[in-house]
Amino acid sequence: MPEAEAINGCMAGDQSAFEALYNMHKRRVYSLCLRMVSNVAEAEDLTQEAFMQLFRKISTFRGESAFSTWLHRLAVNVVLMHLRKKGLDEVSLDQEPDEDSQDSAKKEYGGEDLNLIGTVDRVTLEKAMGDLPPGYRTIFVLHDVEGYEHNEIADLIGCSIGNSKSQLHKARLKLRALLLKKKVKFEKNAT
Repeated sequence: MPEAEAINGCMAGDQSAFEALYNMHKRRVYSLCLRMVSNVAEAEDLTQEAFMQLFRKISTFRGESAFSTWLHRLAVNVVLMHLRKKGLDEVSLDQEPDEDSQDSAKKEYGGEDLNLIGTVDRVTLEKAMGDLPPGYRTIFVLHDVEGYEHNEIADLIGCSIGNSKSQLHKARLKLRALLLKKKVKFEKNAT
């Protein structure tokens, strides 16, 4: 079922049209949620919530932008509302946790901060992606970050499926080389 037909069917309350929209966009929405919350279970719940919102609010889609853009914004809003409700965990740095308490995090002085390391890795990856040639970067982001299939990429940017696959392979090789170069440079500066 084409997307436009699925959208119209969903607006009319057709469950099979909604299912078609879900199948077309579930990977992309899940990928977005997972990138934003970094938790598989939360990302799955938020993906479900985003599609429930889609079902409730499909009538507000006016077609002024691409449906994928509208759905992306809807999913981002769902995640942001979740994060606002969740709030930040407050942990006292002065008070030692009770030994019988399983909820509180154990203090490890001098231990590596895995969140910080992950942030540094993400920044390094983003810089390396920025160093990719524009064509490579476009294909890499569309496929590996946004979750588009090669046939969708071919339609979006007007190339063949084989070209999309080839450009993605070259982008990954170039990205790997850039990351290795940055790692060697970082290790050299650290010593």
